[in-house]
Amino acid sequence: MTHLQPAEHQPFRLSMLIYDRRYRSLTIQAVVFIAVMLAGAWLVHNTLENLARMGKTFSFSFLWARAGYDIPFSLIPYTATDTHFRALVVGLLNTLLVSFIGCILATIVGVIAGVLRLSNNWLVSKMMTVYVEIFRNVPLLLWILVILAIFTEVMPSPRDYKGDNAAASMILFDSVAPTNRYTAVPRLAMESPPEPLTIAGTPISGTLIAFGGALLAAYLIFRWVRRRATDRQNATGRRPATWWIGLLLFAVPLAALMLLFKVHLIPPKLTGFNFTGGANLDNGFVVLVLALTLYTGAFIAEIVRAGIMSVSRGQSEAAFALGLRARPTMGLVILPQALRVIVPPLISQFLNLTKNSSLAIAVGYPDLRATLGGTTLNQTGREMEAMMLMMGIYLALSLLISAAMNVYNARVRLKER
Repeated sequence: MTHLQPAEHQPFRLSMLIYDRRYRSLTIQAVVFIAVMLAGAWLVHNTLENLARMGKTFSFSFLWARAGYDIPFSLIPYTATDTHFRALVVGLLNTLLVSFIGCILATIVGVIAGVLRLSNNWLVSKMMTVYVEIFRNVPLLLWILVILAIFTEVMPSPRDYKGDNAAASMILFDSVAPTNRYTAVPRLAMESPPEPLTIAGTPISGTLIAFGGALLAAYLIFRWVRRRATDRQNATGRRPATWWIGLLLFAVPLAALMLLFKVHLIPPKLTGFNFTGGANLDNGFVVLVLALTLYTGAFIAEIVRAGIMSVSRGQSEAAFALGLRARPTMGLVILPQALRVIVPPLISQFLNLTKNSSLAIAVGYPDLRATLGGTTLNQTGREMEAMMLMMGIYLALSLLISAAMNVYNARVRLKER
């Protein structure tokens, strides 16, 4: 009788790289990896050769050259004598500002619209349906241009607010004045600001350190309080209320710092034919934030509606049977369970909003696309380097947003026991 040698003890042969399934997957991966590397090397070599034929080199040294152009809106000090790198940082901060504010406002608008779409009130439900369908099915660029036209053609000029019989009046308790050139809003000011702290030769705002440290300390203490509350709940079955502790932890230090530094609001006042005292927000910034908020909010509304509808109707019926009304049932029972469905697609909407902020060039807002990918690129002629930098920065922003939201998603998803 013939005994076959087990497959695992057969000697290795080159043919096994193709015919043996234990090695075939490794062979395919190696071949694909080598092919991708060769294709990448060919692209790099071909690009460098084409640049050499045009008399160009591949270098990022242009970032340290003098920029020579002004940026009308910046969060940090900037002049035309600064470098292109500082102009890049200014554009990046402007992009982050629009993206951050847009994500917050779009989430608020989307949650409200998504909940109201499921309202039993026919008129409210249909109004939210009209909002969602109109904004979802018209390109964002058109909405930016439409809102810009409204601000430019419909809004009054600053001089229309002048006089006892003024043609226009301020809104929000006479604190905000929309005009066809800018939007005047109140400005925060401090009478006794803290001295800046110098670290490694770089001055850092004392205000930022004070308020940031207070918020960080309050957050860490509140996490410890919630952990203690969870331990007590696991031991006794009853969870002590912690909301008032969190309110005190965040509110009291901030109020104390505001009193210490004498923080107050300076409202805008019409002086001559312009508003002074407050902050005059460029209409490009306001238009871009509004367009991104309303457009992305329509998509988030559908995500929220789908998440709410994914929760079994029995959950709300059980809450009603316990005596809960509609509003606490939605906030305490339905939405917490719907988050596991809402958060993953919400990440994609935040990423889309961040990338869509590059349309700021349509309203003249100086974001990353306008500074690095616009004026800097045209002045230096470094198209390849500028495009690669922009792609890398947007990729890094997207990965950071995804990582942060994935951490939150891991906290709200259902835990198996």
